Amino acid sequence: MNKWFGILGLAGVAAAVALKRTGSGASRAPKADFVGAFNTAMGAVDRRIGWDKLPTPLGLVVLIGIRNTLRKHNLYDTSAIVPAEQPPVPAPNARYLTARTVDGTYNDLDQPSMGAAGTRFGRNVPLDRARREPESAIMTPNPRTISRELLTRDTFQPATTLNVLAAAWLQFQTRDWFSHGKSERENPWQVPLQDDDPWPERPMHLQRVRRDPLRGHDADDAPPTSVNTETHWWDASQIYGSTQQFQNMMRSRTDGKLNIGPDRLVRMPPEFLVELGSVAGWWVGLGMLGTLFILEHNAICDRLRAEYPSWTDDDLYDHARLINAALIAKIHTVEWTTAILGHPALQIGMRANWWGLASERVYNLLGRLSPSEVFCGIPGSVTCHHGVPYTLTEEFVSVYRMHPLIPDDYVLRSVADDTVLQELNFTEISGFNAQNILEQVGMANLLYSFGIAHPGALTLHNYPRALQMFERPDGIKIDLGSIDIMRTRELGVPRYNEFRKLLHLNPARSFEELSDNPVWQEELRRVYEGDIDKVDLMIGLYAEKLPKGFGFSDTAFRIFVLMASRRLASDRFFTTDYTPLVYTQTGMDWIDKNTMSTVLLRHYPHLRPALRGVKNAFAPWSRVSA
Repeated sequence: MNKWFGILGLAGVAAAVALKRTGSGASRAPKADFVGAFNTAMGAVDRRIGWDKLPTPLGLVVLIGIRNTLRKHNLYDTSAIVPAEQPPVPAPNARYLTARTVDGTYNDLDQPSMGAAGTRFGRNVPLDRARREPESAIMTPNPRTISRELLTRDTFQPATTLNVLAAAWLQFQTRDWFSHGKSERENPWQVPLQDDDPWPERPMHLQRVRRDPLRGHDADDAPPTSVNTETHWWDASQIYGSTQQFQNMMRSRTDGKLNIGPDRLVRMPPEFLVELGSVAGWWVGLGMLGTLFILEHNAICDRLRAEYPSWTDDDLYDHARLINAALIAKIHTVEWTTAILGHPALQIGMRANWWGLASERVYNLLGRLSPSEVFCGIPGSVTCHHGVPYTLTEEFVSVYRMHPLIPDDYVLRSVADDTVLQELNFTEISGFNAQNILEQVGMANLLYSFGIAHPGALTLHNYPRALQMFERPDGIKIDLGSIDIMRTRELGVPRYNEFRKLLHLNPARSFEELSDNPVWQEELRRVYEGDIDKVDLMIGLYAEKLPKGFGFSDTAFRIFVLMASRRLASDRFFTTDYTPLVYTQTGMDWIDKNTMSTVLLRHYPHLRPALRGVKNAFAPWSRVSA
């Protein structure tokens, strides 16, 4: 108890000092003064002690202050940098009032291009700090050396609190959130190689990120910008598409449903995958989850058609998409996130993003009691962009470079008796091979196999070897580890220590302070030639000491705290239009009553023995009896 009072006393002193600094003149609103002082105090407590080391209730309070500070100081609009003509916006249509558009336009009715496909990524760091390093420095240290000496998976390190379905889920989500498009083939980065490097060409060529088509080439001194080929909204575009061409391929035009094969498997025509440039990232995990949520969309259509028999194909499609996308967002918020971030405060905090601190139980009994997002959750609150037009950000993309989650080897088992069906490596379940495995092994067996196996931990020396020497379907060989390093550098994302400072955190003063692994400390010191400030963001995130129960670093979590809630709070279909009038009461009930487990069991009831007693479908499942 004395410790509690000591901590609260520190917070009170910090708040008082902060309030005194802001002044108390009549020109400032008392509420603004108080909120600013509160945020400053919570930041001081966080830097002095760490939110994760506090008792859970106080940790939650500090997290609120952290989020407030990030919302005020870490959202930046890039649309005015070298402004250019924006992508065309379709003419207004009454349908856009209550339905998501394919390209993401008209989510904000006052600014219809906001968040649309083809608009720029924003930033979470000041624009004058989002500068690409000069050519003389951008290759230092050598990205291939970093990949080989700090990332290479020597021995698979499992994340034992998760299953491989959690790894597949994350890639399923990122394909909805962002893509920089096809890389530039002209003028690639040329990476010198060491004599003992087995790479088949010298030097290694790394394709550059696609140039911003909205920007001229006469302003290279301005911060780098790039556009998102997907919609920025959390709208399940990985199955509905961000282009009319993709949507046309997916829709059956009957009863609102999406196309699915007679064997209940999704089929992407090979030529379409090649055209989209998607084959290189396609694997069994994406095929499984795409199939699952296409089936879920069609099940929602059946329920809506029974309830509203006069509805047209478009009526059914539009409402089913709204419901399915919201269910996916809910699953990610309250299930996937709480599985990978096991800290007690986050178990409450992430669920509070959806239902508020009042809790799911109160919501189910009494409904929404207040417009406050803190007490009653973001869904159903008032839309808020926090003063900056909504986009995803380059920093958000960078902290989601989580390829160590992917195992190299897969044991595929029967859900009936746990017998081994096949043992394959990642290459054998990716690209054009993925469809064959889906057909041969079957969805239920694949889901079971992923459910009982562990993904990789997000640490150094755990990057999939298959992705360090990966041959794309077009024959180009890539080291994705080297590409991950170069992408953050060329997009102007600050290196690790600078990144921490810009997120109001203390920088690491030494390699010993960064990592608690003595071997890693020496490796980092050698590769970065003793300069802690040169450590790349991704490397620092993998090396960092983790809060209790965390599957990724606290530094990355700061972007998550800011952007996870922003993806909900800026989207009118999760805020002011998250109502029975737009979704129907049937739709609202579907979202409220379903989880990842109920979705799995609706379409694959044979999984019931493996899911029995499992509270979170992204945690390890039970092995069935032989």
